[in-house]
Amino acid sequence: MKPSDLSTLPDGVPGALEAEGIEEFYPPQADAVEKGVADGESVVASVPTASGKTLIAELAMLSAVKRGGKALYIVPLRALASEKKAEFERWEEYGVDVGVSTGNYDSDGEWLASRDVIVATSEKVDSLVRNGAPWVDDLTCVVADEVHLVDDSGRGPTLEVTLAKLRRITRDLQVVALSATVGNADEVADWLDAALVESDWRPIELKTGVHYGNAINFADGSQREVPVGSGEKPTAALVADALDETEGGTRGSSLVFVNSRRNAEGAAKRLADVTAERLEPGEKRELEELAREIRDVSDTDTSEDLADCVRNGAAFHHAGLAGEHRSLVEDAFRDRLIKCICATPTLAAGVNTPARRVIVRDWKRYDGEFGGMAPLDTLEVHQMMGRAGRPGLDPYGEAVLLAKDRDTMDELFERYLWAEPEAVQSKLAAEPALRTHVLATVASGFATTREGLLAFLDRTLYASQTDDDDRLAEVTDRVLEYLEANEFLDRDGDTLTATGIGHTVSRLYLDPMSAAEIVDGLREGAAAGGASAGSKPRSSQANAAGGAPDDPEEAGFVTGSDLAADAGGDGDGAGDGDDVELTPLGLYHLVARTPDMYQLYLKSGDRERYEEQFYEREAEFLGHAPSEFEDVAWEDWLAALKTARLLEDWASELDEDVITERYGVGPGDIRGKVDTAEWLLGAAEQLANELDLDVVLDVREARKRVEYGVSEELLDLTGVRGVGRKRARRLFEAGIETRAELREADKSVVLGALRGREKTAENVLRAVGRGDPSMDDVESDAAASAAATAGSEGDSAGRSPASSRAESGDDEDGGQATFGDFS
Repeated sequence: MKPSDLSTLPDGVPGALEAEGIEEFYPPQADAVEKGVADGESVVASVPTASGKTLIAELAMLSAVKRGGKALYIVPLRALASEKKAEFERWEEYGVDVGVSTGNYDSDGEWLASRDVIVATSEKVDSLVRNGAPWVDDLTCVVADEVHLVDDSGRGPTLEVTLAKLRRITRDLQVVALSATVGNADEVADWLDAALVESDWRPIELKTGVHYGNAINFADGSQREVPVGSGEKPTAALVADALDETEGGTRGSSLVFVNSRRNAEGAAKRLADVTAERLEPGEKRELEELAREIRDVSDTDTSEDLADCVRNGAAFHHAGLAGEHRSLVEDAFRDRLIKCICATPTLAAGVNTPARRVIVRDWKRYDGEFGGMAPLDTLEVHQMMGRAGRPGLDPYGEAVLLAKDRDTMDELFERYLWAEPEAVQSKLAAEPALRTHVLATVASGFATTREGLLAFLDRTLYASQTDDDDRLAEVTDRVLEYLEANEFLDRDGDTLTATGIGHTVSRLYLDPMSAAEIVDGLREGAAAGGASAGSKPRSSQANAAGGAPDDPEEAGFVTGSDLAADAGGDGDGAGDGDDVELTPLGLYHLVARTPDMYQLYLKSGDRERYEEQFYEREAEFLGHAPSEFEDVAWEDWLAALKTARLLEDWASELDEDVITERYGVGPGDIRGKVDTAEWLLGAAEQLANELDLDVVLDVREARKRVEYGVSEELLDLTGVRGVGRKRARRLFEAGIETRAELREADKSVVLGALRGREKTAENVLRAVGRGDPSMDDVESDAAASAAATAGSEGDSAGRSPASSRAESGDDEDGGQATFGDFS
């Protein structure tokens, strides 16, 4: 079957596909067409990576647009959203407008109404539905990429409920679900009332095997000799072997999966010696330029280490990298300029980074629930192995696991190479998932009674996979009690109604437990300042009668406040009314201890360090601290303090490289914590405003300081487009302290403060409203330049003047410090 055989595509598209080299559809694509994917029929495609799943989605979406409809493409990751948008934009010349939306959870994305194809994360789609985006009613086709991630306890329930809501809004909605090969694709298809396309076909051969001794033993019984020299690591031998083979006209690239960030960085540094020996002169020049770009992204050791690897043709990839770092590495690897990437499993989650050889070096990783190193799921390893082989560049793909002995080799064959992937199982029936989705379902009008709520949930994958209706009803009832006790829902008989604050919490995309924690803290802060507290403070974990849950641990509603109360009163912490002092650190700690923030974890020695800081600054914390004898709750409280201290350091202008060293994090972790804190503080500001609490300005200032990473004195300047934290400090030290002063300042002083960069100075003056921003014939003021340089350099510890004045605590050991690798 050829693209030209389809009459349902927009004019010109079949010819464009054939010009791209798609003369005939792959077998899974042809099967999908036969089952009506281009005619508006729902389809679940469970096929291997690189077998053409995206084109199946494009056929559905483009056909829907030609019929006058609108299509939505749902992805699990923001990075994947940007990648897919760029891929789909090639259809704009055929009259198909493409848009992408990933952030601003309290927006309805009205501008997307003019787009034919919209790419968004599942969380963003959920928030658009909650905020009543009017164009959602116009959707005729929805694609769910990586739909097997409904099995993920974190993001899976959101995707599951969102698909159920979209199908409720549009009864005849076409749903196209793209999945890796899973053990129960038929169940997913039954849930979505879709035809199933299931295949193990690939456009090029994928050989899977285990390296043991001096050879790869493949699952088909063949062998490939890859000797390991004296003192050489098997991974290095495998990477060198792939690079030395030029079959297909290009050297073979390698993708190495390891189990931690530290291991990814260490492996990349070692393998850089292997790749450096095999670079062409032209490649060396390109890599030197790429290394300079990477250094410009961030002034951190991580950035420097990555650049050192990249200039030698290798790289590491994990969630601690800045987004621009990851994009630069991915693009260079796709272009085969970087020869080897050492990555954590996040890279297997959908981003297009194919290699000739995939090496799964680590097939175990630490699992806290397991209590040690646990084997990876078969599906996850299959996803990694599926990255091997790229049509047009590789004659084949190879995926190799490593074994040190024969018993391990036999285990790897049994566990991964000969095993079927696990079945996908819904994770919806758990309080953390249902808290937010039950409130949103009521607030957005999908259910107005308990029976209606259960009827809606009956449309989920969970309901289709279980005969135990009582389990879901039991958990739902506990969640309804919690939401009512915290004044997010009202119940009048069987009728459910979201309160005003409940609507706000749903619209802001907060976990209700986060909202309850924030509201309690803000009420305490307002009461301490003598302001109107709106209504009486109450425990965020109360039950419907106003007390603690009958079995709080089983209900999943336990926080530090409850543990302190159970221990006999106020605990050892803050919360004694007038003793509370509302400060940015207290607000940062408040949002850092919510379920919506991934906290830094405590390393060796951290408990003592942060206990000392807690007692020194006790009056700044909002809410009752748990007793230090309650180990888990107390450590959670201190972990939130560590996270809050990172945010405080950032908002005191501490240099990024000092923060990464002090907290053992990467640039991407800092950005992630800052973005999350900005979102949560923005939500806190809206909640305080709705509850008429006299803390709105305090919260707004704390939010702005985190957003811009500056002290209070620089907030006015950083509000000017193009003036970041470093430029604001330079201008301030040169005597320009406000935007009004910047608008009228001597041009030579502005130019001097901005290090003589004329274009930058012109853009800044234009942004602040200067009538004539031109820097023609302007000379830099030497005194301003000297003052700005001295101010931006700070003291010998790498701190700005503002952060030097701020309390900064002791330096900490480096190391892996967040749970962000798999978030």
